[in-house]
Amino acid sequence: MMEIPAINPDSEHYSTLLHPAGCMSRLEDVANWFAKRQGKAIPDQLKPAIVLFAADHGVASSFAYPESRPTTAERVAYATSDASVIRKLADEAGASLRIIDLGVRGDLSGVEVEKVRESGSADIRTEPAMSQEEYWEAVGIGEELAAHAVAEGANLLIASSLTSGDHVSVAAVICELAGLVPEETLASGSDGTYGDELLALATVLERAQGTPSNDILREVGGLELAAMAGFYRAAARKGVPVLLDGMASAAAALGSAAWDIRIAGWLLASFASDKSGHASALEELGLEPMVHLHRGLGGGKGAALLIPVLQAAISLQRGLATIED
Repeated sequence: MMEIPAINPDSEHYSTLLHPAGCMSRLEDVANWFAKRQGKAIPDQLKPAIVLFAADHGVASSFAYPESRPTTAERVAYATSDASVIRKLADEAGASLRIIDLGVRGDLSGVEVEKVRESGSADIRTEPAMSQEEYWEAVGIGEELAAHAVAEGANLLIASSLTSGDHVSVAAVICELAGLVPEETLASGSDGTYGDELLALATVLERAQGTPSNDILREVGGLELAAMAGFYRAAARKGVPVLLDGMASAAAALGSAAWDIRIAGWLLASFASDKSGHASALEELGLEPMVHLHRGLGGGKGAALLIPVLQAAISLQRGLATIED
């Protein structure tokens, strides 16, 4: 079993702060959460690093998505532009941003290429998403990027995905690892593909019956989910907190916790959306989201939005006097 640092007990410092009990509610809890993981009475200000993993999904190739729906390559192209929302949010939060191509169809510019499979994961209705070799290669890429971010001084890590057509894979992982049924994990959309996706999900789950929980990501997940899980595992091993993003991030976290439940102790949930299964996945991990949103935000945007709130929580604690003072 790998070594994961123990989380420090509650600091007595927080019981000596001069303010009405509970006046800052969740913000105080969050500041204490970071203090325990940094091993300090007052946590350091956050130095965040964001990594986005991009890959296509073979199972999505059979769905008749409308032409208006952007492809994975188009999503990546927008994210790499100076005008993209995630780049602006990262700049505002003082976070580094890296975008990794693990298996996107077509040639991309402005990204780091770490191709594991040229056209993304396999069609999980008929075969595993990737081979054992491909799986551990993707996991290793995630681990290396987390370790590099920590070596560069990051003390808060965020990993999310850039993809189109991951609904079935994300839902399948959550169904298997959180014990939900397809209707609880697959949200009905407005593009007319819900019925086809629901049927595909049922086929995937039937084929994957009996798969050990620690192999679910390889069997029904995707390249980006495997890399994110590796990223989260390396963060826990380094003793650095992770801020989860959207539903795909929660699915990858479930896969990572299936390797070692202690990893969940280093995870903080930024938000829960009204997407089916998102809140249930976080609950399975023992996590309470910072906020609830009416829509999902992927691609690192949800987590990046919460970074200033986390910084404020730490700053408020730093500025309070103690009873002794």
